[in-house]
Amino acid sequence: MLTVFGSVAVTIMLLSYWLERRSKWMVLLFAAGSALTSVYSGLAAVYPITVIEALWAAVALQRFTQRLRRERRPAPQAPG
Repeated sequence: MLTVFGSVAVTIMLLSYWLERRSKWMVLLFAAGSALTSVYSGLAAVYPITVIEALWAAVALQRFTQRLRRERRPAPQAPG
């Protein structure tokens, strides 16, 4: 069962990374996939990967919030 969990987590990461440019929500999904992979590697006692995946999740969350702020910012008005 643990192997299935890990396979699903890594698949979520791969697909969301591949589709990342299409939507900011894919960046958030990548962060979730990274967090799930971190949990999986922790359960499998592969602690260096646990730390790396947790860092990837944090970086992806930061990128998501930056993209969210950038997309919410109103477009500049043309002079005239």
